[in-house]
Amino acid sequence: MALLEVNEINVFYGHIHALKNVSLKVEKGNIVTLIGANGAGKTTLLTTISGIHRPATGTIEYNYNDTTYNLEKVKPHKIVALKLTQVPEGRQVFANLSVDDNLEMGAFLQKDKKHIKELKEKMYELFPRLLERKNYKAGTLSGGEQQMLAIARALMAEPELLLLDEPSMGLSPLFVQDVFNIIKRINEAGQTILLVEQNANMALKIADYAYVLETGKIVLEGNASELLSNADVKKAYLGA
Repeated sequence: MALLEVNEINVFYGHIHALKNVSLKVEKGNIVTLIGANGAGKTTLLTTISGIHRPATGTIEYNYNDTTYNLEKVKPHKIVALKLTQVPEGRQVFANLSVDDNLEMGAFLQKDKKHIKELKEKMYELFPRLLERKNYKAGTLSGGEQQMLAIARALMAEPELLLLDEPSMGLSPLFVQDVFNIIKRINEAGQTILLVEQNANMALKIADYAYVLETGKIVLEGNASELLSNADVKKAYLGA
């Protein structure tokens, strides 16, 4: 069984049908990317998986620790406890807290102080730039540094599945490359990732499998390398 299986979900905002019979799978150890234009429903899909929105119909099955959980029935904080965390669009770091305190907030379910310290040390090894700025307020960091902090904060919860929502948005080209290198590196260390990304070219280059979402519907799916060379995908999303 896949780590995550989204089955025919429909999501509404009032009378607006935001997601229409959407299904996808995320296999353990993979990077699965979801590409599409603004307003396609990509963020809505992630927030529905993480419990912030509820599907009107359909199921979200999460197979963790030899148990299948129907996430559409689980509250958001309980979903985090099941080792599924999301890095939100726009980073949303705690601007008035230090980098170090932001990391501790990511481990709010952890009770073992020694383990929290070990996790922070691991994050500082993964993100040396954050170590240099550990006592700075998060709001003073650059956009790229805040994105690193948002990812590190989510990793403090030791997720089985990490949801990343537009991690390259608003970043300089140099930081975009840095962020994608980090995503690839944590995946190679065993992290399963569901990546929502407007930068289709970069996303498809690092992903194992990909879905294309248009106006709330999955219109195409396949191996990421195949979609990267697909003529329709090139025309619509790769500027070719």
